[in-house]
Amino acid sequence: MSKIVCFGEVLWDVFPTHKKIGGAPLNVALRLQSFQNEVALISCLGDDKLGNELLLELQKHRISSLYIQKIKAYKTSTVAISLDKNGSASYFINHPCAWDNIQVNDKLNTLVKSSEAFIFGSLIARSNTSRNTLLKLLTFSKLSVFDVNLRPPHYDINSIQVLMNAANFIKFNDDELKEISMSLGYQSASIEQTILFIAKKTNTTSIAVTLGSKGAILFYEERFFYCKGYQVEVADTVGSGDSFLATLIDVLLKGKDAQLAIDKACAVGALVAKNKGANPLISDTEINAIMNQDVP
Repeated sequence: MSKIVCFGEVLWDVFPTHKKIGGAPLNVALRLQSFQNEVALISCLGDDKLGNELLLELQKHRISSLYIQKIKAYKTSTVAISLDKNGSASYFINHPCAWDNIQVNDKLNTLVKSSEAFIFGSLIARSNTSRNTLLKLLTFSKLSVFDVNLRPPHYDINSIQVLMNAANFIKFNDDELKEISMSLGYQSASIEQTILFIAKKTNTTSIAVTLGSKGAILFYEERFFYCKGYQVEVADTVGSGDSFLATLIDVLLKGKDAQLAIDKACAVGALVAKNKGANPLISDTEINAIMNQDVP
């Protein structure tokens, strides 16, 4: 069991017919907890009906609300999600909202100091308050894991570079890797060369890049590890990358082989995409079954 902190947005994903709890940090936390880790979630909710409903959902999923702040001046976040014919998601994120206003305090500092890993994303850095809190907490982190989630228009390359520089581990998808490297003046047809450019540019030792249905690449301990992915019928891609990251970090923190880590991460990500919503229940039996299938 590892002690892990997830920092950032918690919200309601609003689909055309229903709503579900979400936000990348919450999705990562839920998957990490399913692997029997001790997970703390830092965020902020509005003092409103949706906030109270979200707290009840956290209780159902056994996620502590001890580090979830509440604020009267801003509403609990909602994100309108639309899916294309392939199940790929587009997001409309309201702004400003409660999680733009996470306040730093000694309790949070102590929490991060005592944890083995601190996981955060780029969306939370869109506001000065939450960004400044994040930067302060990063000074106490033993292992800083940056989950890049480029959601236009809620980012700029300067803030992304600051967060990459602060990270020990960065996760991109292939489109994000290309966009960021080009913004930094580098372009290559090789994903491996682009990863090495980012690693050198940001002094980051570990980088993972998801490739959609084609799997993922992991640069770890100066070696590349590959998984070609697992074939599933996609229901939607919401939360697939979050579960990929959670699984990857879980396996690596347990000291297991990096190849196993990326294989299992791709398997869990595929199983999430096979189901509707970001946080389906996934059994060890399902994970083992898909990992034992013949990969093309």
